[in-house]
Amino acid sequence: MSLESRLSDTLKRHSYSVTKPRQAVFDALSKGDPLTMPELITALAPGTDRASVYRTVDLFEKLGIIIRLNQGWKYKLELSDLFTPHHHHLTCENCGATTAFDEPGELEAVLTKLADDNGFLARSHQMEITGLCRNCRKLNEAKL
Repeated sequence: MSLESRLSDTLKRHSYSVTKPRQAVFDALSKGDPLTMPELITALAPGTDRASVYRTVDLFEKLGIIIRLNQGWKYKLELSDLFTPHHHHLTCENCGATTAFDEPGELEAVLTKLADDNGFLARSHQMEITGLCRNCRKLNEAKL
């Protein structure tokens, strides 16, 4: 099933339809890297109204179409695991670069055991590792 079909099915299940702003937000987020709200709005300008972007993001979060990657008091948005393979992120504290990485099977087993040991039924999880990317690390080391 294509991404567009999954979007349409998800919206229809909740009595919504695919509108131009919803499709535009979905398309922008399906292109790759997570985006901040200003980046998303810029990517959709001038064809999509700013208020429509905010309303669409709010709806998509409620329906589980997108997730919010919290980075301190800021955040980025990306499509949820319904639309992309499960992965995690490395985020640079200096430049804000976000790099996705796949979860090794051993880690999944550890997380499942951790939940089980605490009587918790895990349905999903997010892992965000923050630090310095390769470029910022080199710049930081050069200053020392």
